[in-house]
Amino acid sequence: MNTPEKDYTHRTWLAAAALIAVLVAVSFIPPQSIGGIHLRRANILSDLMTFDDSAPAEQEAATGLYDEEEFRVDLAEVASRIEADTAHQEAPTIHEWRLADDTPADDRYAPRKADTTRWVATLTPIEDYSDSGRLRAFCDTLLLARRPVRIAFLGDSFVEGDILTADLRERLQTAYGGRPGGGTGFAPMASPLTAFRRTIKTQSKGWTTYNIMQRKAAPDFLREHFYISGWVSQPSTDASTRWENTDFRQQLDAVTDARILFLSPAESRVEVTLNDTLRHEFTVEGDATVRQIAVSAPHIHSLGFRVLAGTKDFIGYGAIFEGHGVVVDNYSVRSNNGQAMFWTNPSVNARIHSFAPYDLVILQYGLNIMQAGVTDYRGYASQIEKMVAYVRQCFPGAAVLILGVSDRSVKTDSGFEPMDAVPYMTESQRTAARNTGAAFWPTSDAMRAQGGMAEFVRNGWAGKDFTHINYAGGRRVAWALYDALNEEIRKAYTEILLTQRRQAEAAAVMDSLQRIRLQRELLPELTPEPQGLPVPESLNLPQP
Repeated sequence: MNTPEKDYTHRTWLAAAALIAVLVAVSFIPPQSIGGIHLRRANILSDLMTFDDSAPAEQEAATGLYDEEEFRVDLAEVASRIEADTAHQEAPTIHEWRLADDTPADDRYAPRKADTTRWVATLTPIEDYSDSGRLRAFCDTLLLARRPVRIAFLGDSFVEGDILTADLRERLQTAYGGRPGGGTGFAPMASPLTAFRRTIKTQSKGWTTYNIMQRKAAPDFLREHFYISGWVSQPSTDASTRWENTDFRQQLDAVTDARILFLSPAESRVEVTLNDTLRHEFTVEGDATVRQIAVSAPHIHSLGFRVLAGTKDFIGYGAIFEGHGVVVDNYSVRSNNGQAMFWTNPSVNARIHSFAPYDLVILQYGLNIMQAGVTDYRGYASQIEKMVAYVRQCFPGAAVLILGVSDRSVKTDSGFEPMDAVPYMTESQRTAARNTGAAFWPTSDAMRAQGGMAEFVRNGWAGKDFTHINYAGGRRVAWALYDALNEEIRKAYTEILLTQRRQAEAAAVMDSLQRIRLQRELLPELTPEPQGLPVPESLNLPQP
């Protein structure tokens, strides 16, 4: 007898219904944090149901965005330390190797005019809260100074590898450079990231290198002598570095001057090689002061540096490559929210600044602090104010420009959306600029004027993390920043022209009055009365 087969179809439907019920229930579980890792809500009904997962205000203020201890700095102590250490010059701080430059002095710094080119459609202007005119002074220097104009760009991984700064440098050097006026600026002595940077090729061997974010792994002596670059390198005997300029951007190989920066507490011997053919050996007297070897030549394509003897406590910082125009030094430190600045040695910073003073310091931080759902960044704003004060002590005379945080998107149930924390972080940075009399530029506004982070990703200008731009995206942000700086330069140029015109008109009036005075003295009967010209009492003209 055949037994009829049982129908199990209903069990499949029951299992499916149970699974759906479980997933729906999971959708109602709020976001969780486990071990400091934030987990999003798993909402499979995102097209039908939305949840308000924003953090309560009282929780936002209590969120530990950073370790405040890392920002503790005694600025009075910094000032006294700089004064004491930079006054110490028992040994020479500069060694020179200069080859004849046949470029006429007048051709090196031709008169500069404001660039009228606009590189992006929408101008995002700089907000200058300075009451000391430092930004205007920078613009005047760029237009009038017969020397290189130097910019230090301090930031995090957003500009790592010369992203953004490569294009900002190119635009400034092209518009306001001398003859020649190029170079990549600062390049570290050695770094595991050198292969990522395309604006200069660096080959190094025999160096042990430490990054400031892992400074506790460095020997005590090195830990106390970090430069603002964030890198220190300790050599073994015969350690060497070779830098070579590239054509990744215009002007990079237009180099006439280079500065090799190092510390040699004990006597040492080093060798410098220019363009792989010319060599010069230096004996460096032991001293606690930072040194530089200044190399000058009609064209520096490559430069080599070798430590022949005296490696004890020797520290290599790197080299700065420049021409007769604008220098932009990229000092990016990955994962840095600005606190690493206070782990640097202020005397080292000030000493290197004395070799080649900065006219403008740009601060680009905040990306590593910002968190979705957090709207209170008042504490971080106060730390930015400390950064500005620290910069002004290490780099006196430089204007300070704070960049607002870049645009960023986060993944939600409906896709990627702009991070809600961006405007709050931007406003905190603007407040810090206002409180310190610095200048401010809202980077996120400039990016959103070009479509925002989502558009950057669609165009291949940013990574799929919706956080970091690439070289193509850096170019768009750099162009917008250049337009903003150039607008300030244009205003300064207009004022310079107006001042020159007023001076010329005043001189013309005085010349006319002087002629009338002489005519009155020599031929009084033939001299007509002046019509419509003011007669200063100082001329003491005789009365008719």
